[in-house]
Amino acid sequence: MKKYILSALIVGSATLLTSCNDMLDTDPRVTEMTQATFPGKPADVEALNAATYSILNVLGGGDKGGLQNNPNYWWEIMSDNCFGSGGLQDKEVKSLHYLVEASANQFESLFVTLYGGIARANNQIETIDNVPWTEGQKEQRNQLLGEAYFMRGLYTLWLTQLYGDVPLVTSTTITPEMEQEVSAEDVIYPQILSDFVSAKNLMKAERANGSGHADKYAAESFIARAYMFWAGFYKNAGELATASVPAINLVEQEGCNVASLSKDDVIANLKDVVSNGGYKLCEDFRSLWQYSNSLLWDEAHDGENGENAAGTHAYNFIADMKRENCFDQPGMGNGNTEEIFQIQFMNASHWNIGTDFYKNQRQYSNYVSCFWALRCNGNNGDVNHTYPFNEGWGQGTPSTNIWNDWTAAEKAGGYTDIRKLGSLIDCDNELAEYTYVKDDCEESGYSVKKYAPVTLDACVDDNGNHKKNDTWWTKAPGFTTGSLGNSQQGDHFEDFYLMRYADVLLMLTELTGDAQYMNQVQKRAGVPETPYSLTAVQNERRWEFAFEGLRFNDMRRWSGKNPTADSYAPKALQRQEGQKIVCLGDKANKREMKHMTCSWTERYIATNGFLAKPQSQINLMNGKLVQNAGWDAADAKTQYVSLY
Repeated sequence: MKKYILSALIVGSATLLTSCNDMLDTDPRVTEMTQATFPGKPADVEALNAATYSILNVLGGGDKGGLQNNPNYWWEIMSDNCFGSGGLQDKEVKSLHYLVEASANQFESLFVTLYGGIARANNQIETIDNVPWTEGQKEQRNQLLGEAYFMRGLYTLWLTQLYGDVPLVTSTTITPEMEQEVSAEDVIYPQILSDFVSAKNLMKAERANGSGHADKYAAESFIARAYMFWAGFYKNAGELATASVPAINLVEQEGCNVASLSKDDVIANLKDVVSNGGYKLCEDFRSLWQYSNSLLWDEAHDGENGENAAGTHAYNFIADMKRENCFDQPGMGNGNTEEIFQIQFMNASHWNIGTDFYKNQRQYSNYVSCFWALRCNGNNGDVNHTYPFNEGWGQGTPSTNIWNDWTAAEKAGGYTDIRKLGSLIDCDNELAEYTYVKDDCEESGYSVKKYAPVTLDACVDDNGNHKKNDTWWTKAPGFTTGSLGNSQQGDHFEDFYLMRYADVLLMLTELTGDAQYMNQVQKRAGVPETPYSLTAVQNERRWEFAFEGLRFNDMRRWSGKNPTADSYAPKALQRQEGQKIVCLGDKANKREMKHMTCSWTERYIATNGFLAKPQSQINLMNGKLVQNAGWDAADAKTQYVSLY
C-alpha cells in the first residue's frame, strides 16, 4: 500500500494546471511549485478542486483489468438484483457476484484510486489558505473548502464500505500511525460524518443546479446515507424508525461545530433538503433516463399509427410521455430537478490516456453503459432486432429474482409499476429478435434499461445503412465528433446518479416512520400509497433505485454486522440458487443457477459483504494492513471456479 498510497498523496501541484491525466506523474519535490507556493490565487484552488472531483470520472468511466470501476456498479453486481453474466472469459464480474476472487489483487483498482481521491482532497484542505483571501472572497474560500471535505468524506465512505477497516488518511504528511488500519465503526465513520458536517456548514445554502459540484444539500443527504449504514450495519439498529440509536461522536475540525450527531440531527438535515433545497421529483420516472430522449420520441410520432415516417420503428414505451418530459428537455435528464449529486461526463475520452489505475482509457464516457448493454445485438449487430438499444459487454444482467419479485408485488397489489419496464429490458418480449450468444452465460432474459445505450433511425451512413452501435448522442444538438472514434465505447454521457431526491424522501420515511415521503415516490410510479412499514420501505428502495448501486449496502445495513442465515442479505442472496438461466446460447435447455464454491449464505456471512484487500498492499504494509475475514486464499471457497 505504501507504494501506491504515498505516491498518490504527493500530488504534484504544478501539474494540476495542465491536465488531470498527468497529476500523478510528477513529484512536487522536483518542481518549483510546492505546497509553500501553490495555490497562490483562487483560480489555483479551483484547479485543485477540479482535480479532486476528477477521480469520479476515473471511477465512472474506468475499465481496469476487465471490470468496470464504478463502485456502485460493483455493489449492484454483488446484490440479488444482478447475475455476474458476461462472456466465458469475464471472470472478474462473475467472481464479484459470487463473493470470490479470481486473483489476489483483483479488487486493487478501487482501493488505490479512492486513496488517490482522498490525497487530492487532503491537499486542497491543507493548502487552501496559501491564498491571501480577501474578506469579499471568504464565501468562495469556504465553498471550496466545504467541497474538499465533502469529497474526502465520500471517497472514504466508499473505501470503508468496500474494504472495512483500513488506514484513515487525513493528511498529506503520512505518519506511521496513519499507515495502520483502524476501526471503521469507531474511528473512520466519525471522521466521514465530520467531513460531511463540515461540508454542510461551509458550503453556501444554494443548489449546485446540475453543475457537478457538491452543495449543502448533497452534504446533508450523504450525512443520512453514512449515518444509516453505520447505525444499521455496525450498531445492528434494525428498524431505524423505532430503534434507539446512539449518537456518533464527531471530530473537531473547521466547519464541524458540534460534538456528536444524533438520529434527530440526521432527520433535521433531510427535512432541510425537503423544505429549502428546491428539489422535486420529475413528473415522469422515465424522464430520468436517456431512452426517453426527444429525438426517439419524435421518431415514434412522425408517422401514422405510432410509427415513424419510414414506417419502421416506434418505441411505444415512451410514446405516451409528454414531449416536455423527455430526457433532453429543460429540467429533465442530466441536471434534472431531483438530481442532488452525480458523476458527469463529457466528450473528451481518449484511447491513450494510460493504463494506470488513475489514468484509465475512457474516463469521460459513462462506460457503465457499455458494460451493462445487451451482449447480443440481434443478428451480428443488426440493431433492427434490438431497436432502440445497442450492444455492449452484457455483464451484470438483471437477475430473474428482481423481475419475478417485482411482478409478484404488482400482481399482489393489482397495479402496474412504471419503474419495472422503466428499469429493465424484457429481451424476449420487448425486442423484435433477441439472440443468445454462444459464449455468454447466466443470461436471465433481461437487461438494464436505465443506463442502456440508445440509437435512432437517424443514425445512418452515407448510403442510408444503419450504423451499428451509433448512439443518439451523435444526433443531439451541440454534439461534436466522438473523441474515441468508437460510439459504442465512447459516446455515453448520461449522468450517473449518486444521490436523487427520491432517496431523501425514502430515507426520511425509514428514519421517522412517516409514510408521506414514501407516498410521493409511490404516486409517481403508479403504485398505491401505503402506510409505513419497514417492508414497504425496503421494497420501494429496491424498485426505485434498481441498478443504481444502493441495493447491496441497503441489504447489509438491514442485516447488521453479525448476520445469520435468516438475516436479510444472506437470505435474499441465497434465493438466487435454482433460478433458471440461459448459458452458451442454449435457450431450449436452461440451467439452474448455483453458487460457484459453496453458497451465497456462507460467503456473505463469512465476509460481511466486504471485499478482499489487495494482497500486494498487505505485503507492502508489513502487518499494518490485515486481510478481511472470509478471504483466506488457501480456502477453496474463496477462489474462482469455472462453471461454464
